[in-house]
Amino acid sequence: MGLAAVPGRQAAFRQGLEAAVHYARAVGCPRIHVMAGRVPLGTDRAAVVGEMETTFIENLRYAADLLSQENMIGLLEPINNRITDPRYYLNTPHQAQLSLTDLFHCQIMDGNLSRNLETYFPLIGHIQIAQVPGRHEPDSPGELNFPYIFELLESLGYTGYVGCEYAPKGDTLEGLGWLRSYWESRGLQHGGTSKAAK
Repeated sequence: MGLAAVPGRQAAFRQGLEAAVHYARAVGCPRIHVMAGRVPLGTDRAAVVGEMETTFIENLRYAADLLSQENMIGLLEPINNRITDPRYYLNTPHQAQLSLTDLFHCQIMDGNLSRNLETYFPLIGHIQIAQVPGRHEPDSPGELNFPYIFELLESLGYTGYVGCEYAPKGDTLEGLGWLRSYWESRGLQHGGTSKAAK
């Protein structure tokens, strides 16, 4: 779950980030997911939050500098600590925003870090989707209207990636059937290309 905020693991974080940059460069990927890590086992979150924040900002400074040299973007992802991972350090959009604000105040941002959030559009670097509840395909029964959300993102000018972070009910190919149906409803072919362009 990462090391960016884990005190005493700064060297391992930097080594891992450098390896990630190497691989990302090799495959032409301009984004790297910078994961905060977990509150150490047996430790009270409140007792270590200050040290973890200091470590997090220190490592984000390092990441911003390295990523700027590579013309890459770092992505931060708050993870729900009530459901997904109780020990994950970065657990709310507000906390991510405060961390980035601290980093901005250090004037080292240089545009090289953004956040991975579904709801805070101005700082979004990547979107991940799953139906609620159950974390299944977007067309499974649930609370979210994904065709509307996709159209809204498009109307807002979002041009980034939309990642599928759900647990398919069947196999992977079957789990992507919703995408083919969505493309067809929009007059697109497999791959999202316009039929008129063919």
